[in-house]
Parts: sequence; C-alpha cells; structure tokens
Amino acid sequence: MFVGVDWGGTKIEAIALGDGGATLARHRVDTPRSDYAGCLRAIVALVERIEADTGPCPRVGVGLPGSLDPRTGIAKGASSTWMNGRPAEDDLRAALGREVRTSNDADCFAVSEAVDGAGAGHRVVFAVILGTGAGAGIAIDGRAHHGPNNGAGEWGHNPLPLPDVTEIPGTACYCGKHGCLETWVSGRGFARDYRRHAEVDLAEPVQLGAPQIVARMRDGDRLARLVWQRYVDRVARGLSLVLNVLDPDVFVMGGGMSNVDELYVDLPPALARYAFSPVLHTPVVRAAHGDSSGVRGAAWLWPETL
Repeated sequence: MFVGVDWGGTKIEAIALGDGGATLARHRVDTPRSDYAGCLRAIVALVERIEADTGPCPRVGVGLPGSLDPRTGIAKGASSTWMNGRPAEDDLRAALGREVRTSNDADCFAVSEAVDGAGAGHRVVFAVILGTGAGAGIAIDGRAHHGPNNGAGEWGHNPLPLPDVTEIPGTACYCGKHGCLETWVSGRGFARDYRRHAEVDLAEPVQLGAPQIVARMRDGDRLARLVWQRYVDRVARGLSLVLNVLDPDVFVMGGGMSNVDELYVDLPPALARYAFSPVLHTPVVRAAHGDSSGVRGAAWLWPETL
C-alpha cells in the first residue's frame, strides 16, 4: 500500500493506493490558507483517516505547491507563499512521525499520468496544469525529471512568447515578475481577460468564472468566443517553446481548463502554427486521472520501481 498527499493551494487530499494502483481510500479538506502550521495539522489528520480505513503505512509521499532547494531543503517558488522559506519536508516528517518524500505537485501529476495514465507508453511526458495557476512537470521513463536546481518544468513562470503591445508588461505575478504565462493561461487569467473586455463593453462589473464564460461561448456569445481564441493562442505560444526545446512524446493536460473539450480541437492547429518544425505529430491529450492525478503521483513517490 502507498499513501500520498496533495498539498494544494485550495484543497489538501490524501489517498491510499494498492500495489496495482487501485484506490483503497481517499479524503480531502479545504486548505487552511496562510496557515502553515494548520496545513501540517490537516495533513496529519488526513493520514490518520486514511490509516483508519486501510491500516498503518510507514511511508508517505507529499506533493507540494512548490519545490525544495536541493541543498538546504527549504521550500521555494510555492504558489502557497506561506510555505516559502520553510523546511517543509523536515516539518512533515516530524509531524507525521515517519519517513516522507516530497516533490512538486506538477511533477507528481506527470509521474501519475506517465505510469498508468494518459502518458503511459510514452518515454517523455510533458504534463501541463491549467488550473488556478499554471505549471508543468516532466516525466522521463516514468520518473520525474527535477534538474540540479529542482526547477524543471516551471513552464508557468516564463514570459508569454511573442507578446503584442496589449500584452506588455502584463499582469503582476506572485513570483514578483510581470506577464508570466501563469497570469495568461490559468483559469483565473482566462476569466480576468474576459472581465477586462466585458467591463469595457458593458460599463459594469462582471463576476464570472471560467466555467460560466465557456458556457457563454458555447451559447454563441461573441466576446466569449474571441477571448477563448486568444486564450488558446496564448497556450499554443507557450507550449511551442516546450515543443522546440524538449519535443516531448506527448502533452498531457490537467487542471480545470483541461476539462474544456474544445481545447483538444483548437489547440493542436494553433500549436502547429508556432512550432519551428513543419510537422507536428505530438498528441495533446486530457489527463486520465483528472484532479486525482497529483495525489496519485505523490503516492507513487515511494515505489522503488518508478
């Protein structure tokens, strides 16, 4: 049995997987935002609930909304900014009283999909998260690729390629820069772009999330369609850099925006327009395990075969 925890910015989830990958137990709670100690307590309580269902587990894998400095073990680059500067893995080990392995949540997502998800059978998997934020993980031969700085796959914190004058300097990002891909291609970025244009046209505040805007697009709303087309174009520009540099075997899409069916029709031809190669054979596919992929990948941090 393998136990994994996904320490997310909005929810914390724990899962127990059997040796064959079957889900034995699963629980989640809302993240105690801006409360580092509260997050640790929530993780301990979730693992205790898992063990009450399945029995004791001596080792736990945890997906983090950031990464650790490989030399000091101090958390860095976390979208849950209250984690930054903390020895997260050491604190988890002390709180849980057992061995713990951690990895970036996008890396966990990539491993999950590479092992027994939409990327299974592909050697190099680039797994993209288009959710509250935007990130990515790289799995090679079923294992996460980290790099010497433990920063591989941080796709969302590169600048938007080929910006036009309306996209410069871009929105401020929590990382301290402006115009990061995350500010454009996350679900929040999509909704913010719609609101910006709608409020100009309607001269009144518009409070719609991404699902409502997509619904308007499907109902024939012209502005929603235009904003969607701009969104797809920005995702394509961002992924074209990955294609040109890494040329992965598959793009696996996760996060809330990955649930928009039109993405898989509209994105490939847009990506082909920006790619250097005159041919594009790389499939763009939806994650097989949905929003469970991250927590499943955290559980897979311990099997020595991966």
